Amino acid sequence: MKNLKITVNGVTYDVQVEEVDGSAAPSTPAAAPAVKAAAPAPAPKKAAAADGEPVVSPMPGTIINVPVKAGQTVKKGDVLVVLEAMKMENEIKAAKDGTVASVAVSKGESVDTGTVLVTLS
Repeated sequence: MKNLKITVNGVTYDVQVEEVDGSAAPSTPAAAPAVKAAAPAPAPKKAAAADGEPVVSPMPGTIINVPVKAGQTVKKGDVLVVLEAMKMENEIKAAKDGTVASVAVSKGESVDTGTVLVTLS
């Protein structure tokens, strides 16, 4: 028997696998022990307050446009990033007035939920 760790959709499982010789018939499995799920992966770290307020991706997708640049002044509701997810374009907008401190993504990049896209100060 081998003990293995397998991750499926972000959930880690500890499993036991029996090695079977190719010439032998597989043995009848015993009752499967309860599988204990490991703790979920930690969420992406947020930028420190001194660095500004991070704007994160609400879903996985592909960046199709970044109409802002570092140093640019933005107003609440201005589009910071356009994210394509499930064949729909989603405009990620500024939640408040501010200045773009940094842009962490570029056109064509794939992102996951929680990925920092832009930091506002």
